[in-house]
Amino acid sequence: MTKTLYLPAPAKLNRLLHITRRREDGYHELQTLFQLVDISDTIGLTPRDDHRIVLNEGIDDVAHEHNLVVRAARLLQNTHLLHNAMETPRGVTLSIEKRLPMGGGLGGGSSNAATVLLGLNHLWQLNLSVDRLAALGLQLGADVPVFVKGHSAWAEGVGEKLTSVTLDTPWFVILHPGVSVSTAAVFQDPELTRNTPPITMARALQGGAPTWRNDCEAVVKKRYPPIAAALDWLNCFAPSQLTGTGACVFAAFETQEAAKQIARNASQHWPTWVAKGLNRSPLHDALGG
Repeated sequence: MTKTLYLPAPAKLNRLLHITRRREDGYHELQTLFQLVDISDTIGLTPRDDHRIVLNEGIDDVAHEHNLVVRAARLLQNTHLLHNAMETPRGVTLSIEKRLPMGGGLGGGSSNAATVLLGLNHLWQLNLSVDRLAALGLQLGADVPVFVKGHSAWAEGVGEKLTSVTLDTPWFVILHPGVSVSTAAVFQDPELTRNTPPITMARALQGGAPTWRNDCEAVVKKRYPPIAAALDWLNCFAPSQLTGTGACVFAAFETQEAAKQIARNASQHWPTWVAKGLNRSPLHDALGG
């Protein structure tokens, strides 16, 4: 009987997010600190002999071929075929156990895709390097490479130029205010800050969490009052901010018990998670990489 490989697809937080300029192609240049946390989706990968890509448990409102895990598997399969014309890789049946909210700024879809790339590289014994897989992942989304590389990181460009860093690892309370944020609308908003002076990684790390901010936050709070309300509530207990373009907001606490106490109160109003900050991905631990 064919065994299924179950792998974590961890979440991330943007502990800092600066927008330094808008390029002529419409994309924005960013500087951000990605931190991995220990809450995750779970991806199941079951090898097949018929080279089909099948998604057993999809996500409502996402067509099969548009799902990032299917696209990741197809991309890896096609890349392998391109360079190994005489050898057909095996297929896979995929499943997703979702714990992370869609559109929450936690990177769930990107992390799912990264887990498929790494998991199938292992199952299909393709022996592609992490750098090669990260380059493939960039074709799927700007956040995919950080999950492929599997370490907290300073990122520049559109988020794809990564330098591994070691951050503090507090306990986080993460709230989802129950709205869906349009990332495109946020980046098109005329009031969005787009001219934050670039800083060096060393300066950002030296300043530490008290100096970190998210340039999207002011626009998102104005466009989405429930997010503003969640931030205002959480700020009563600890300095709080948005991750990515939201919708999730978070605050750091020194102990698990302190985080759990705030989370108990928060969960009366919003979906809430308590998560430990990480520097190394549990996906890489699971694969022994």
